[in-house]
Amino acid sequence: MNSINPSQTGDPPLELAVLRPLSQRFPNIDAASAEIARLSAELTLPKGTIHIISDVHGDDVKLRHVINNASGTLRTRVERLFAHHLSAEKLQELIKLIFYPKEMLERIQPNLRDSAAQIAFARQALQALFSLVRHLARQFSLQYVQQLLPSDYRHLLQELLSEQAMDDDSYVNAVVDALATQGQAFHLIRLTVRVVRNLAISELIIAGDFWDRGPRGDRVVDYLMRQPTVALTWGNHDAAWMGACLGQEALIAHVLRISARYRRFSQREEGYGITLQPLEHLVREVYADDPAECYVPKGHGLRETIQMARMQKAAAIVQFKLEGQTIQRNPEWGLDARRLLHRIDHKAGTIEIDGVAWPLRDKHFPTIDPGNPYELSAAERSCMDRLRKSFTASQPARNCGTTSSF
Repeated sequence: MNSINPSQTGDPPLELAVLRPLSQRFPNIDAASAEIARLSAELTLPKGTIHIISDVHGDDVKLRHVINNASGTLRTRVERLFAHHLSAEKLQELIKLIFYPKEMLERIQPNLRDSAAQIAFARQALQALFSLVRHLARQFSLQYVQQLLPSDYRHLLQELLSEQAMDDDSYVNAVVDALATQGQAFHLIRLTVRVVRNLAISELIIAGDFWDRGPRGDRVVDYLMRQPTVALTWGNHDAAWMGACLGQEALIAHVLRISARYRRFSQREEGYGITLQPLEHLVREVYADDPAECYVPKGHGLRETIQMARMQKAAAIVQFKLEGQTIQRNPEWGLDARRLLHRIDHKAGTIEIDGVAWPLRDKHFPTIDPGNPYELSAAERSCMDRLRKSFTASQPARNCGTTSSF
């Protein structure tokens, strides 16, 4: 099967494109027959749980909570399994350990005053976790379960999940004692918790909108990259961020405006290493005395509220100009009604929309030239040149823009 000759098989080229890589994985009839049999048996197993999450919007803390507890389904399975084996207090401790292993171990560890106490806790925790893994693994094939086991501990965990270990506490205790001596028992607890969570959900689907509004969209991406099976559907907020990270200037202005509105600059500065100095310089140069009352940001943060309001306004005006240019270049989009800057009557302080003149709440537009309203001022052009360079020079941002992270 290694060599496929089109003249001998008579198969069309498209079918051969599929068969060639398969011939490398299954080089003979026995290998192919065994895989067909395995897949046929796998189809008889219960369908795994599919977890769908949407509108994450950069909130990495909430996303971690939702994934860790499988939207509440994992708690009920743990309670059913251990209801008659653990006290109510111990059961709650186990649930917290599964949901927040890092935090729980950090809280518990100072109370375990000696190695004997640490070993006793690790034995109890791992015995419960192994029972839960065995329970969850029943609905999956052995091959699938093995793929979820951490590579460095795969063979050890296979032994611990075997029938022999299940019937013999001394087997597990010997492993825990050896790992505790090396200071690795708590590490195995965290790894086993991860296996539990991965078995609870067979497929994770993110139905759009990773970024915007929340504090750290970069951490959302990093966390999802550690999940074993993820399917993605990009949303409009994701498209805006990816376009910005690829250097599209109207989208750069858009994500800056949203970030200023919700005080979410940390993901850009800390997560992507993108400087905001060009926007701050534009504000000092052009909007220093602007009250920007219509642009007061939401929430609280380190930067002064008036500074954030001015940054949002500066980004908004640049966005309106660049979007107007883009629409003008693409009349086939039919979006000319969205170009509004040339409809402003600066003397009257009004804007015409659908034939009606509406009073403007903000009439201070120091960078808009009534004769050419969509052209960036020199200060805005300098700001966008520097911001575009910062976005496209950031390696994490480039990964975001090309989606190569996934």
